[in-house]
Amino acid sequence: MRLDNRSDYQLRCVNFEKNPLRFSQGSVLISTGLTKVICTATVEEKTPNFLAGTGKGWVTAEYSMLPGSTSPRVPRDNQKKGRSQEISRLIGRSLRASIDLGGLGEVTITIDCDVIQADGGTRTASITGGFVALNLAVKQMLDSGSLDVLPTVTPVAATSVGIFGDKVLVDLCYEEDSKADADFNMVMASDGGIVEIQGSAEGNRFSRKLVDQVLDAGVEAISKLFELQIKALE
Repeated sequence: MRLDNRSDYQLRCVNFEKNPLRFSQGSVLISTGLTKVICTATVEEKTPNFLAGTGKGWVTAEYSMLPGSTSPRVPRDNQKKGRSQEISRLIGRSLRASIDLGGLGEVTITIDCDVIQADGGTRTASITGGFVALNLAVKQMLDSGSLDVLPTVTPVAATSVGIFGDKVLVDLCYEEDSKADADFNMVMASDGGIVEIQGSAEGNRFSRKLVDQVLDAGVEAISKLFELQIKALE
C-alpha cells in the first residue's frame, strides 16, 4: 500500500481555487495533496525582440519555491538559476504548446508559479495550474476587448510517474519520489500529443517494458487532470 492508501495509478486529491489574487489577469491556487502552488498570469503589451512586428504573442514562466514551503527552510532563489531556471523553462515550453500564439496579438503573458508548500510534484502542479491561470487571463482579455476572438487553446497538464522495482506509481509525494528507482515527469495535451517527457534512473536501469507502463500510467492520470481543469474553468 502507498503512504496515503492510494492505488498505483490514483492521483492525489486535486483542487483549483480560481482568482485568489486581485491584480493579475488570471490566477489559481492549485493543491495536489499537500503540494500547493499559486499560479498567476500577467499580460503585458510587449513581446520579445525576435517576435516584434510578427503579430504573434509569447508565453513565458517563472518558478520559485518560497522559503517556508519546505522544512528545513529553502533559501530564496534571487538569481533564478539552476533548478528554478530549468523548471521555469519547462513550464514555459509546456504552456506555449497549449495556445495559438498567433491569436494573442503582440502581448507577453507571464505565468508566475510560486510554491507555498512542497510535497513532491511541484513542477507538474505548476504546469497543470498554470494552464488554468493562462486560460483565465485569455478570457479576461476577450471580456475587456483586448481580443476580438479567443485563440485556439488546448488543455495541457502534467504528472509525475515513478518506478519501484517492477511497480509503477503515479503522482508521487516527496517521500515516494525520494525512494523511487526511476522517476519521470510527463506533460501532455488533451488531443493526445506528448509535450515533454523527463526521466532518469537513480542507481539502476529500467526496461523498455517499464517505460511503456510509465506512459500508460501517465496518460491515464493526465486524462483525469484534463477533466478537472475543464470543470474548474466552467
